[in-house]
Amino acid sequence: MKIFKKIALMTAALALGTAIGTTISHADSVKSELKTPDTLTIGLEGTYAPFSYRKAGKLQGFEVELGKAVAKKMGLKAKFVPTKWDSLIAGLGAKKFDVVMNNIAQTPERQKKYLFSDPYISSHFVMIVKENSSLKTLKSIKGHKFAAGVGTNNATLVKKYGGITVDDSDFASGLDMIKQGRVEGMINSREAWYVYAKKHSTKGLKMIDVSSEAKPVKVAAMFNKNSSALQKQYNQALQELQKDGTLQKLSQKYFGADITK
Repeated sequence: MKIFKKIALMTAALALGTAIGTTISHADSVKSELKTPDTLTIGLEGTYAPFSYRKAGKLQGFEVELGKAVAKKMGLKAKFVPTKWDSLIAGLGAKKFDVVMNNIAQTPERQKKYLFSDPYISSHFVMIVKENSSLKTLKSIKGHKFAAGVGTNNATLVKKYGGITVDDSDFASGLDMIKQGRVEGMINSREAWYVYAKKHSTKGLKMIDVSSEAKPVKVAAMFNKNSSALQKQYNQALQELQKDGTLQKLSQKYFGADITK
């Protein structure tokens, strides 16, 4: 009986040692991928509310709080590096930061060159028109003028369905163009509508979810191809934040709705 007990104890010890070894090995591989020890260096713009922006000189926003929460779950400190959009992806390649969190769409083209986390936002396309508009679907916009930013996914979608794009400078100006009758509508993201509606009147306008015609865009954190251990640990932390409700609470705080599904 004692012999069996010794064998059982030895087996358990070996299993524990293997588990510990695996954990340490994984931790070491993550550390080797970090720009700075014990720190998750995050690249973002810091100029795009409510994702990341400054208020009274302090950086805040949905992706700022999410970045801090993920880093904490990973046992790391979060360090943010505000960078202009046209330098963000290049900066990731040059290892100026470990990850980019900047409302980045997970596209097939980007997946060829970079790793992505699990999505933390599902960005649905919506059509915004006057309340009395007869336009109800993307198929119905053919030949109609729609406000859209140059080179955006919104403009591409308008053109795909035969609409005529009219340049706008931002979301608010696009809505003004609809109210003034200069265009019949606009295509944009569901979260942009939610954010605007939190602080401004949308009287006379209506939002139509067109995700049945245009697939939602998956927004995720982006890593270098050689940061697979970091990506894995980031995903584990993100899953915990989804389970404990943190992700949903942040979404409600900054968008007034749960846009994580």
